[in-house]
Amino acid sequence: MTLPLLGPMTLSGFEHKWYFLFLLVILGVAGLYIIVRLARRKRVLRFANMELLESVAPKRPTRWRHLPAILLVAALLLFTIAMAGPTHAVRIPRNRAVVMLVIDVSQSMRATDVPPSRMAAAQDAAKQFSDELTPGINLGLIAYGGTASVLVSPSTNRAAMKAAIDKLQPEDRTATGEGIFTALQAIATVGAVIGGGDTPPPARIVLFSDGKETVPSNPEDPKGAYTAARTAKDQGVPISTIAFGTPYGYVEINSQRQPVPVDNETMRKVAELSGGTAYDASTLAELRDVYATLQQQIGYETIKGDASAGWLRLGALTIALAVLAGLVVNRRLPR
Repeated sequence: MTLPLLGPMTLSGFEHKWYFLFLLVILGVAGLYIIVRLARRKRVLRFANMELLESVAPKRPTRWRHLPAILLVAALLLFTIAMAGPTHAVRIPRNRAVVMLVIDVSQSMRATDVPPSRMAAAQDAAKQFSDELTPGINLGLIAYGGTASVLVSPSTNRAAMKAAIDKLQPEDRTATGEGIFTALQAIATVGAVIGGGDTPPPARIVLFSDGKETVPSNPEDPKGAYTAARTAKDQGVPISTIAFGTPYGYVEINSQRQPVPVDNETMRKVAELSGGTAYDASTLAELRDVYATLQQQIGYETIKGDASAGWLRLGALTIALAVLAGLVVNRRLPR
C-alpha cells in the first residue's frame, strides 16, 4: 500500500535481514516492562491499605494505561523493519532494448474472417503497438512471406515504423524460420553499436503469424521455425508469438476457395522452444489486448526500490503518539 506522506509501504524483500535480530531486544523490553509492572503491583498489594488507597488515590483509566508502552514497542518494531532495508517493486521504462516485430505477410493474411481482413487488422494493431511502446526502445520491422526482409532497422523512429507497416503487401508462401533468423541478425547488428552497458542490450522478437510454415515444409529443418526458435533461445532472445485468425478463414486463389485456418500449434511450439510466451487472438480487440500486454512486459522492467522511508515515518509517528498517550493517559512519558 501507499499512504500519503508516508511513501510506499509494499514489500518485496529485505536487503539487510540480519537487523531482525533486534526483535530479540524488543521482546526483552516488552518482557522487562511486564516484569516491572507485576513487581510494582505486588509491592503495592503487600504494603498498602487498599481501602485507604482507593479513597485517596486518583482514579486512572486502567484500560488504557498500557497504551503508551504498546505504542513504544510498535515504534521499535517499525524502526527495525526500516533498518532491515525493505524493498518494493518499481517499474521503470526500458531505454536500452531491442524489439523486432516480425509479421507474416503470406497470402492467407488476405482472409476476411477478421474484418476487414487479417492484414488490415494486423497493420492497425501493430501501429498502435508502435505508438505505445516505450519511446527509448529500438523497434524494428521484418516482413516475411517466401523470404524475409528488414523493412525498418531497430531504431526509435516510430514514424518510419508506421509508414513501413502501412506498405505491407501479401506475398506467396510462408518462411517463418527465415523471418526469425533475419530478426536475430538484425538484433546482433544493432546490439554491436548500442552503448550504455557492458552486456548486449536485452532483446525480444514479437512474431505475428496466422498459418503454418511452408518454406521449408518441415520446421525442424536447418532453416525451419523450430530450429530458429532454438537458436533464439541460445542467443538469449525470447520470442513472443501471436497466432492471429480463426479456424474458418479462407482466401480465393484462382477462383477457388482455399481454407486458411489459424495455426496455433506451431506458434506455441516456437514460443516454448525460445523461452517466450504464446498468445492467441481471433479479433482485432483481442489483438490490441495482446499488444497492450506485450507493451507492458517489454516496455518496462521491474527493479527493487528502497521502501524504508515510509516505515521510518510511520515509526516516528508512532513514537509521537506514544508520547502523547503517556501525557494524556498517565500524565507522564511512557516508561
